[in-house]
Amino acid sequence: MKKSKLYPLLVLIVINTCIVKKTIAQTDTQRIKDIQAALPIVDKIFSEYADKNYLPGLIYGLVVDGKLIHTTSIGYTNPDKKIAVTPQSHFRIASMTKSFTAMAILKLRDEGKLKLDDLIETYIAEMKGQRYITDDASPVTIRHLLTHAAGFPEDNPWGDRQLGVTDEAMLKMIKKGISFSNVPGAAYEYSNMGFAMLGYIIKKVSGLPYQKYITNHVLMPLGMAHTYWDYNDVPANQLAHGYRRLNDQWVEQPLLKDGAYGAMGGLITSIDDFAKYVALHLSAWPPVDDKETGPVKRSSIREMQYPWNINLLISNYKYASGRSCPIVSAYGYGLRWTRDCDNRIVVGHSGGLPGFGSDWKIFRDYGIGIISFSNLTYARVALLNTQALDTLIALAKLQPRKLPVSAILNQRKNELIKLLPHWNNVESSGIFAENFFLDYFTDSLRKEASAIFTKAGKIVRINEMVAGNNLRGSFVMEGEKANIEVSFTLTPENPPLIQEYHIREISK
Repeated sequence: MKKSKLYPLLVLIVINTCIVKKTIAQTDTQRIKDIQAALPIVDKIFSEYADKNYLPGLIYGLVVDGKLIHTTSIGYTNPDKKIAVTPQSHFRIASMTKSFTAMAILKLRDEGKLKLDDLIETYIAEMKGQRYITDDASPVTIRHLLTHAAGFPEDNPWGDRQLGVTDEAMLKMIKKGISFSNVPGAAYEYSNMGFAMLGYIIKKVSGLPYQKYITNHVLMPLGMAHTYWDYNDVPANQLAHGYRRLNDQWVEQPLLKDGAYGAMGGLITSIDDFAKYVALHLSAWPPVDDKETGPVKRSSIREMQYPWNINLLISNYKYASGRSCPIVSAYGYGLRWTRDCDNRIVVGHSGGLPGFGSDWKIFRDYGIGIISFSNLTYARVALLNTQALDTLIALAKLQPRKLPVSAILNQRKNELIKLLPHWNNVESSGIFAENFFLDYFTDSLRKEASAIFTKAGKIVRINEMVAGNNLRGSFVMEGEKANIEVSFTLTPENPPLIQEYHIREISK
């Protein structure tokens, strides 16, 4: 009798696994079609923003699953000569450069050439003997610089004007003494100077000028052959000129030279090239067994994307649609991180210099990213990018990518199904941890499950496991009258055993 009831459930497991695999393939194709169908609305968002804010030129690109699938160009890189913006147009991307600096630091760390908790004075002797705000302050470390926690004052727009200074001038300024706004490690405060110091450390450790190191070890391995540091190296018809809006006119701004502060904002690139960098960041999530192909390990990229320094909670944040959704913001290593009320994680960075405004961000769980460049001073394209991706997710009804389900989760799921709803011979099943029957009681488990199964009626389908992580997940059993959700958590021992379990009725 028990065998006859169990057999249909096991058959359902096999059948539904096949259905799931087929559905995933169909969903991927449909997902791209749904995104493409929504693109005219997204294009309209950008064109209206460009008109409303008098942008000389604007371009955005959409990266999906590692590929640049769409770009839209608006206006001119040079309005006087009527040179139109194209995907090959080159814009200075300012602080978007910072994550390249952080990536280089982690690459050197991975090679054993430095440690993130090394003191800055180990590499910049001029930092020795600095007078901190208090005598009990800890010295500045590389990690402090990466997360804007060094205690330096926010230095926009002063830092922008330091872009072309020499190493000698920067070191002379440091030796004269740094003015601190906080003690190191106590607060978040954005510092261009801190990233300039990281650039010097890269030079000191690698033996190469910062720009050359980034080019050789990050840009070229990614195929970013058309990304530059000196605007004189960019083909004249591809170089975006920067502007301010003054007295209803575009006033061209002098292009800044690159120098010691290049590590905080010196890169000049195109949408075509930068999309390869965005694809690299998307490739790091979720973790997989695939062969490493990037200039740094995927684990190091995920480390960059982690919220190391929480800096802001906006409880009254609203998306452009008017939808209220609180967000929390943090800084990783050269990257900004936010999580919104829908548990959506966004990673990226904006950039601004005289004449330019830029931004890139990825909704990493959704496999999508966006890049925007403009040649108007401090153009607020970060808000534009957020609006575009939020709109795209809603219109295309995109769902976050699911974590892969571990073999042990599927094994425990199938073993647990055999015990439901009667919980017979559970103590001898060997799948429960030593705590389980001290925290749960067989009679109560049997009574609870039997009542829920009775309400659900005949089980017609068992859905695939949804992983919360490698050792936690849930699955749904569809009944004729109601559905049942079962969730469980496994222990850290080997093999992992069920330590926690929940069952509940859910609506169809």
